[in-house]
Amino acid sequence: MLSAALAPPYAAPDARVARDSSTGGSGMGEYRQFVDGEWTDASDGGSWDLIDPSTEATITTVPFGTGADATAAIDAAAAAFPTWSTATAYERAAVLRRASDLVRERLDALGEVTSRESGKPLLQGRGEWVAAADLLEWYGEEAKRSYGRTIPSRVPGKRMMVLHQPVGVVGTITAWNFPAYNVVRSVAAALAAGCTVVSRPSEFTPMTCMDLAGILQEAGLPAGVFNVVNGDPEGMGQAMLEHEALRKLHFTGSVRVGKLLMDGASTTVTRLSLELGGNAPVIVLPDADMEAVAAGAVVAKYRNAGQVCVSPQRFLIGGERRDEFVERVVPLVEALRLGPGTDPETEVGPMINARQRERLEGLVAAAADQGATVATGGGRPADRDQGYFFEPTVVTDITPDFPVYREELFGPVMPVVDFGDLDEAIALANDTPYGLASYVWTNDLRSAMRAAERLEFGMVGVNEWTPHGTEGPFTGWKQSGLGSESGAEGFEEYVETKLISMGGMG
Repeated sequence: MLSAALAPPYAAPDARVARDSSTGGSGMGEYRQFVDGEWTDASDGGSWDLIDPSTEATITTVPFGTGADATAAIDAAAAAFPTWSTATAYERAAVLRRASDLVRERLDALGEVTSRESGKPLLQGRGEWVAAADLLEWYGEEAKRSYGRTIPSRVPGKRMMVLHQPVGVVGTITAWNFPAYNVVRSVAAALAAGCTVVSRPSEFTPMTCMDLAGILQEAGLPAGVFNVVNGDPEGMGQAMLEHEALRKLHFTGSVRVGKLLMDGASTTVTRLSLELGGNAPVIVLPDADMEAVAAGAVVAKYRNAGQVCVSPQRFLIGGERRDEFVERVVPLVEALRLGPGTDPETEVGPMINARQRERLEGLVAAAADQGATVATGGGRPADRDQGYFFEPTVVTDITPDFPVYREELFGPVMPVVDFGDLDEAIALANDTPYGLASYVWTNDLRSAMRAAERLEFGMVGVNEWTPHGTEGPFTGWKQSGLGSESGAEGFEEYVETKLISMGGMG
């Protein structure tokens, strides 16, 4: 049971729209770290100027701490674990449901903050928080379904029971491309399971996670159960790996950093969940409705300026239908409206920073040098002097040896590749170290199943662009990660299995 000291906020959460701006979070101006129920500055006084990717102007200044801040947060989470882990599933569910309700009440304000710091269009920023609310609610209910089992014993008088218990203190390190969804997807499951959490959001998008902390506090989450630190990724990651109280680390980000964390975790046997990169193929077979495919492809590809790990990347379209696809898609791409994420008319915002844009420019330029055709786009928009904008781009005449084909682009570039038959398309699709999302478009059920079963990816979308959701697992194969998020599988990442065997019961 939650302690008596925690009962008032649990029973009747504060329904204020926001707290005083000096406390930080909840869309209120000043944003600070959140440790043990208190809004704090970095222990060494460090700070970080948060840049608006649409204007390159400073949005605000936030704390930027060190491993010492992460250590303090883990200590707080460890102290809070006995209370939160022994709260009933119904108590935990009530807090998460209240948090979900608060998010839904404030969707516009929260979405605007997310849009401003990430550059994504307002509708997409708001959509993240809609998904976050769903996750908070769903995992609250999933806590009530953490069933064990009784095993019939072959020994007379013996009873065997299997229990699921929370892992312990969890660390999360998340990426900037989905600052609400990436965080909540892991945090909601961990909290529902009875774990306490230390979250280190991306330094490029920390305000969203700080808003989440404010929401959870207002919903009645006890002090220390959820903590947010912002700062040096290397130092904080090392502190998480080395702290004996931290039992599990969740990471969303690059393959390179994921491998480094695996190396570090091997010395402490820290459990890991890794959601890494992707290079999603799209197989479009000759019988597909090309008008529908082209229209949907533009929406899916250029969402968040292509900065989506499951974004369709390699468009495998054979023969004459390839030319038809390009003819249909190019005018749709050219009609997309670029601008600041906070402009309601914007359909494609900026990239997150100059480094990401420069990398993409290099890949497109190299492809052109190799003989590719840039059907539209290919560089910085002429009418944008500020902001990290890159034109929505379509590149054809690509072969599998091009870096623009083989590397994860993470930007608004659509490479179109030719293929012969379905077997060749599947072989081309699987020819990658990544295995996150993949897509197949066909009206032939036999071909759809053949492709879906042979594709070496954790998620396959057949005639749809969103092969994931709150209720189903988000899973990567090969170098795209370890473990699952969302769904019942995501909850299982945060529980340990215990066998209790009792003799002399006959």
